[in-house]
Amino acid sequence: ETGIYMDGEYAEEVEYIPNPAARSRDAHAPGFITPSSTRAVRNFLETIPGYRPTPLLSLSSLADDLGVRDILVEDESYRLGLNSFKPIGCSYAMARLVYELAGLEDDTPLFSVLQSPELHERVGNVTFTTATDGNHGRGVGWMARQMGMDAVIYVPRGTVHARIKAIEETGAKVVVVDGNYDEAVRTARSEAQRRDWVIVSDTAWKGYEKIPTWIMQGYSALFDEVTERMSRKPTHLFLQAGVGAFAGSALGYYVEHMGRNRPRTTVVEPMRAACFLESMKKGRSTCIAGDLDTMMAGLACGEPNPLAWPVVSSYADLFVACGDSVAARGMRALAAPTGDDPVIESGESGAVGLGLLLEAFERSDLEQLRTCLALDSRSTVLLINTEGATDPVNYRQVVGRTSRCRDV
Repeated sequence: ETGIYMDGEYAEEVEYIPNPAARSRDAHAPGFITPSSTRAVRNFLETIPGYRPTPLLSLSSLADDLGVRDILVEDESYRLGLNSFKPIGCSYAMARLVYELAGLEDDTPLFSVLQSPELHERVGNVTFTTATDGNHGRGVGWMARQMGMDAVIYVPRGTVHARIKAIEETGAKVVVVDGNYDEAVRTARSEAQRRDWVIVSDTAWKGYEKIPTWIMQGYSALFDEVTERMSRKPTHLFLQAGVGAFAGSALGYYVEHMGRNRPRTTVVEPMRAACFLESMKKGRSTCIAGDLDTMMAGLACGEPNPLAWPVVSSYADLFVACGDSVAARGMRALAAPTGDDPVIESGESGAVGLGLLLEAFERSDLEQLRTCLALDSRSTVLLINTEGATDPVNYRQVVGRTSRCRDV
């Protein structure tokens, strides 16, 4: 079943595909997201000076207005001072890699050891590289600097100056590729092979699975932290998807911990970069070509991560593609909340889940989508604000005020 709405002002703003098979399958978690792997990530993260879980905030006034029990937002804009969830994945993967290069792969990585002259002398200087729309590259650059190593980051054409500058401030070199995100991935991959650099990618390909697996394991720590602080289990979960590493990690975690009782999960993508929705239509992983033009830059990816695809396609209940106006709606709602709800600063990719929730409740043309969401007065909705205002100029244009980030 597919729903696409072409009614006047809403033309092509929302498209969806339900996945009824998700609830009929036996819930088998991917073997790489386990309680022990998640604990290993948290043990490492807790050795980083100043590390702490990010805020879990309740939008209780909005929940009352919409007629659900609660809406909770995990605010990743505070993660390690880097304005997104991405550093928990790449920092863990890079730590595991350096330990492996040092012959310490059986040990739990410790941040202080990674910064030690002894380890640096043992490993030598490593140049890390990756492709990014901004947040992942900033995390790679930050972690490389913590270890006294180099990073070269490839970004697609059109990446905004603020995101490039944020990466450069970590000490990394930024190279703009004349193409989209997937072209940047190909460039980073070829340069890594040519120059003997280490690529830290959150998507995988044949022969390159170990580091993307570690990254997905890293993301699972986020959901473990959320679980510890929630007074009741979530019934509904909204997950953003670019290449799908984040969504795959989340679903792997909840399948492992909750099985068939896991939250009803909606995967949200930009309309012009909906590689998971298009793949579900065709019944196989599909690559989208072209510019992937969307202001949700962190989600502008044209091909599913092959590690994430089997998990997401098996266990996500609903796939939704949204226009940029839906993300903008979410940004404004978080910046100017209802009643006594907290103000949350969210970037374009971070706010699209809430934007979709509001649109689904308020638009007359989305009645069938509301039915698919199956929200009622018993529902506890979990949203992840995956990034803060990483593009301060666009944030000001959308929200009408300056972000806490510096305009550049």
